Amino acid sequence: MNGEQSQPFLQMRGIVKRFPGVLALSGVNFNARLGEVHVLLGENGAGNSTLIKVLSGVYPPDAGEILFGGRPVTIRNPYDAQLLGVSTIYQELNLVPDMTVAENIFLGQEPMGRFGTVDRKQQVRQTCDLLASLHLQIDPQAVVKRLGIAQQQMVEIAKALSFNSRLIIMDEPTAVLTTHEIE
Repeated sequence: MNGEQSQPFLQMRGIVKRFPGVLALSGVNFNARLGEVHVLLGENGAGNSTLIKVLSGVYPPDAGEILFGGRPVTIRNPYDAQLLGVSTIYQELNLVPDMTVAENIFLGQEPMGRFGTVDRKQQVRQTCDLLASLHLQIDPQAVVKRLGIAQQQMVEIAKALSFNSRLIIMDEPTAVLTTHEIE
């Protein structure tokens, strides 16, 4: 194992999160190395979603520290998490129904043309490449609301991968997918 893989890429130390009348997280410690896959299991109310939301910038921790690559970081919002290379795929879809697959995948990170306009051809090409890498046969120009729920979830996954994320958090994203789509 090389040095980068043996050291935790992500470290969460003593993470605490309180809500009025509820201690949702009590001193949580968690480490992840590059290339690892982790699963959080627990009943409703166990704090799994809260931990995900702390790491993805939805909730600030009340105590504890988060380190990326050995450096302490402050994740104030989802944009901070994205800058660190964190993408989150939630159970609830976060797509714009009246936009195309390509527009949804590259929303906020559109490839720009020479005159400061969106290069739609490049956007479609990049979407085709991304979908092909996932072995998905989804038309990049299809309007999202016309897709089935499983295809919409796969668009969510493709969108997370489009950010070249170093850490992808999935909150039960495969609950609506078939075995083939999960693979």
